[in-house]
Amino acid sequence: MSKQLCLGGFMRPVCLHTAWWRHPSAPANANFHWPTIKSLAQKLENACFDAIFTADHLALMPMPPAALRRSATVTSYDPLVMLSAIAACTEHIGLIATGSTSYEDPYLLARRFASLDHLSNGRAGWNIVTTVNPEAARNFGLENALRHSDRYARAEEFFDVVTGLWDGWSDKALTMDKESGIFSDLEKIRPLNHKGEFFSVQGPLNIARPVQGWPVIALAGASEGARDLAARSADLVFGNARSLETAQQFYRDVKARARALGRNPDEIKILPACQVYVGATREEALAKKRYMDDLVHIESNIPNLSIRLGVDCSGFDPDQPLPELPVTEQGQGNQREWVALARREKLTVRELAKRAAESGTGELVGTAKEIADQMETWLMNEGCDGYIIVFHTVPDGYDDFITMVVPELQRRGLMRTQYEGNTLRENIGLPRPISPLDK
Repeated sequence: MSKQLCLGGFMRPVCLHTAWWRHPSAPANANFHWPTIKSLAQKLENACFDAIFTADHLALMPMPPAALRRSATVTSYDPLVMLSAIAACTEHIGLIATGSTSYEDPYLLARRFASLDHLSNGRAGWNIVTTVNPEAARNFGLENALRHSDRYARAEEFFDVVTGLWDGWSDKALTMDKESGIFSDLEKIRPLNHKGEFFSVQGPLNIARPVQGWPVIALAGASEGARDLAARSADLVFGNARSLETAQQFYRDVKARARALGRNPDEIKILPACQVYVGATREEALAKKRYMDDLVHIESNIPNLSIRLGVDCSGFDPDQPLPELPVTEQGQGNQREWVALARREKLTVRELAKRAAESGTGELVGTAKEIADQMETWLMNEGCDGYIIVFHTVPDGYDDFITMVVPELQRRGLMRTQYEGNTLRENIGLPRPISPLDK
């Protein structure tokens, strides 16, 4: 088997299903309970996952109080702090944290991710996001979130500043010569001297070049701006396709854009997110899904749909098809995917809202063989290079996938049985960027 799946495990929050914390097996405080998080991370490493992926929110989710009070998203750890702790109790698994280009500072972010890369011996990854939540804007002194085009213009410059700071160090900058008493060669540490539309950053960083050159760069989103940024910058692209056809369209489009920019498209991995329900039989898997969906309270449904679509759905007739929507200033690609789902399956607003309350991702439901069949089909037919696996509850969702699906994937040669490399880049087959100072 020449192709293998790149697999990430979604871990912040520990699950995405709205009602995960209500499952009888779930510690309700798992989002912020270190012993549980440590155990889950070690389970994923023992199963040879490529990476842990952590999302982030810089404010409470924008939903009515009646829905927010039912959501476990109100509390969880800062992802970089959490992954730094996980780095100390794991050895191989990658550690991908979300960092916002809308409200973060590029110098501080570059320094923190370089630190995580050193602490973990080369396992860090940065998931670039442009924050759309208007509540987050008000936490950073703004009245409203940046417009879509402004968010991506800022993100482009932010990326250039961060990577420029990492590139301001040669791999040979630290001589640490005890005999001469010279610790560093300052000719191999250069200031950035960046002055742009959004940022003015002198540099250099006061931490050495990351172990991987750059931490692995990840990006989620399907808007035109997100696709362009992914094609230019990303190593991993997180998608949200719900059919092979839409997955193939996204896969081919992003890789074509990358090729047009002179990049090797094989060095960009497309990973759709999928929530998984697996059972000994398909009926058992469907029963697990029905059980979880029945735990979702009606107060959560319409607010969750509003978040997915980026528009207020509270005035829609729940028993009619989804009306025509204005283009959102929030997640435009996400909106397109959900509208396409509603049209394709002829769902009413009520039916679509129930789907939205589940996790917001695609789904895989069935036996281990059936799930592996679909994953293999997508991998071999330009639908993906792997997946971000979303678990429906904890620990049962994790244990089901690890004990049933992973062995089936390994039997087919679609997944490793041991880690081959020392860094995240090595394990997922990505080149290490070379500093301009070393060329």
